[in-house]
Amino acid sequence: MVEKVVRLTVNMTVNEGQLEAFKSIAQTMTEASNAEPGTLGYEWFAGGDGARMRLVETYADASALEEHFTGPVVQQWLPKLAALCAVDGIEIYGDPGPKVRELAGGRGTVIFEYWLGLDR
Repeated sequence: MVEKVVRLTVNMTVNEGQLEAFKSIAQTMTEASNAEPGTLGYEWFAGGDGARMRLVETYADASALEEHFTGPVVQQWLPKLAALCAVDGIEIYGDPGPKVRELAGGRGTVIFEYWLGLDR
């Protein structure tokens, strides 16, 4: 199972004065992600300064990640969120599949292929 799971982190810095709007859109994105059966985790973390945010996503496999990338969370809500912050980095852990590789490739995304480990 661990070899099929795909994880994703997105590091963001919220623009000054945009935190409440950012949080509102993040809430909507989380609710929409919850409706996706292949989305296993969709967790937001806030840095101590309130401006730095990290989103940690976990998907059952590459097809679940592709469904997320082509669905409303990424296609409709992500552009609205991106207008309120700077995306400082995106990392994908595992095989995201060819479609997501193509979609994420132009955004400076770093992909780490699965090598070894365990997941309980």
